Amino acid sequence: MKKLQKMLNLTLQEWNWVLYDIGNSAFILLVTAIVPIYFGSLTSAAGLTEDQRFAYWGYGLSIATIVVALIGPICGTLADHRGFKKPLFTACMALGAVGCAALGAAWSWLSFLAIFVVAKIGFSSSLVFYDAMLPEITTEERMDNVSSMGYALGYIGSVIPFVACLVLVLNAQGFGLTTGTAMVMAFCLTAAWWVLCTLPLLKSYRQRAFVEHTGNSLLGSFRRLGKTFREVKKEKHIFLYLVAFFFFIDGVYTIIGMATTYGSSLGLDSTGLLLALLVTQIVAFPCSILFGKLSNRYDTALLIKICIVCYAGIALFGVFLQSLWQFWVLAVVVGMFQGGIQALSRSYLGKIIPAERSGEYFGLMDIFGKGADAMGPALVALTTDLMGNHTVHFFGAELKGQNVGVGCLVVLFAIGFVLLTKADRLNKERRTAKV
Repeated sequence: MKKLQKMLNLTLQEWNWVLYDIGNSAFILLVTAIVPIYFGSLTSAAGLTEDQRFAYWGYGLSIATIVVALIGPICGTLADHRGFKKPLFTACMALGAVGCAALGAAWSWLSFLAIFVVAKIGFSSSLVFYDAMLPEITTEERMDNVSSMGYALGYIGSVIPFVACLVLVLNAQGFGLTTGTAMVMAFCLTAAWWVLCTLPLLKSYRQRAFVEHTGNSLLGSFRRLGKTFREVKKEKHIFLYLVAFFFFIDGVYTIIGMATTYGSSLGLDSTGLLLALLVTQIVAFPCSILFGKLSNRYDTALLIKICIVCYAGIALFGVFLQSLWQFWVLAVVVGMFQGGIQALSRSYLGKIIPAERSGEYFGLMDIFGKGADAMGPALVALTTDLMGNHTVHFFGAELKGQNVGVGCLVVLFAIGFVLLTKADRLNKERRTAKV
């Protein structure tokens, strides 16, 4: 471990921080790849149609993200108080990991979806505190690179437990197990990996940037949050960036979160979908590192805009997705840009906010990010519901409701691109005025 840390040119604190990306990414990959397929088997056994399964999964994702969007800013503001960030981070991480392990105890598709929503809330909430640690564990000059390294190692590190889970599930009978038992073991293995990778950060992290709390911390947090909302409207470069983030990250999260469900609803082979998503992780590893290196030579906002344009192209390609080989192409291209856009978006905000109030601002970022994460799946699910079994003929292609829903994401990427351009111009003007 120490040799790898030195080889990657990371300090011990940066390395421990990156390890959490490696741990929680195992849950993301499980949720992206295996969980929707298992959920599909539960809904099929209950007599639900593919369209209903696709819609209910989208609604479940939306509920989880709306809850996090509502509590995230308060948690982030609380976390800025001395000694609060690590306990709150630990509690949310534990909720997510326990929820992940508890998925195996579900007795129906509805109970499974309910437990998943709880686990997703814990996971997403932990990221508010985790992201807020970034300005504390590294310098502004290294922020892009460290953030990108977190996503990169998260992608490749998550492959280790994912492959083990895949072997268990796909070869359950060979091990003398039922599919249900294999899934229980997969959920527990993922949760254990998540917790083990978090321990070094819990041991070493010390909150260095904070505000002193007086009186009732919760009441004070509400007051400070109200003040932050008022101030962020005046800080137009930050406000516009957050609005831009809302739109472009909406499409990114929707594509990542619903990829397997989307492919399955079109009748594509489950094993092929899982292997394609595994390729996504492998491709994302070097590409995330590459974006981190490119940020040393090129403007961060420019790199984010390149990713937005490419994701718009991905959404257009997804509209006409009909076969497994097309899904494989989609998986490779998504892997090329998903780490870059997420890592650079995180570090860009980290560089334009005060470190002692990082919890507040990353809490606000969570409102915009999770609000978008709720809107995207809900938009696709609603489109699918409204169209039902109807199809649309476009340029010779027969498009289902899912295809049309994915097409709506292009508009969101376009809006995000325009707003990011304006926000970055304001940010550069502000920096120039300070010099």
